[in-house]
Amino acid sequence: MKRLGILLSGRGSNFEAIARNVLAGRLHCEIGFVFSNKPEAPGLARARELGLPSGCIPSAGLERESFDSQVADLLHQNGVDLVCLAGYMRLLSGKFVSQFPQRILNIHPSLLPAFPGLDAQYQALTHGVKVTGCSVHLVDENLDSGPILMQAAVAVLDTDSLETLSERILKEEHRIYSEAIAWMLEGNYRIQGRRVVKT
Repeated sequence: MKRLGILLSGRGSNFEAIARNVLAGRLHCEIGFVFSNKPEAPGLARARELGLPSGCIPSAGLERESFDSQVADLLHQNGVDLVCLAGYMRLLSGKFVSQFPQRILNIHPSLLPAFPGLDAQYQALTHGVKVTGCSVHLVDENLDSGPILMQAAVAVLDTDSLETLSERILKEEHRIYSEAIAWMLEGNYRIQGRRVVKT
């Protein structure tokens, strides 16, 4: 059975959504390792509560490639096949990405390529767009730039606050991330340039 490695830095709500689907048998895989670069991350505590293999290396003050090498070693030691970023607030080095070619996924709260980076929901509100959403994409060494697997649109309402818009986007994130993981695990796709095409 394929094994997921989950990387998180915060509350880990996307990790919990994935874990629920794994435990319910809706995702045919197991969570092989949960990693955080923040010892106090609530998502890491939740992984421990669920009895999942987990670990932490604080990233503060460490050189990026050296740190990433240690993280990759942990994932390999735990037999991870597919790496899923779930609120992991670090840009991965090219060396890390090359160890898991086309096997790293990220979820981002915008319809990429619009609003990459931090505070995507705030960017959408301040730009006055009428539709935003979320994207699951393959990860390369650049910020939120890899080929897109799946997206979900969310209408921006005139009455929206940052909190209400973020909440509706998050609901879609929880839905499509597991769908995209299932698709990756099945292997029924090919990559043509920037396009990910179902086969």
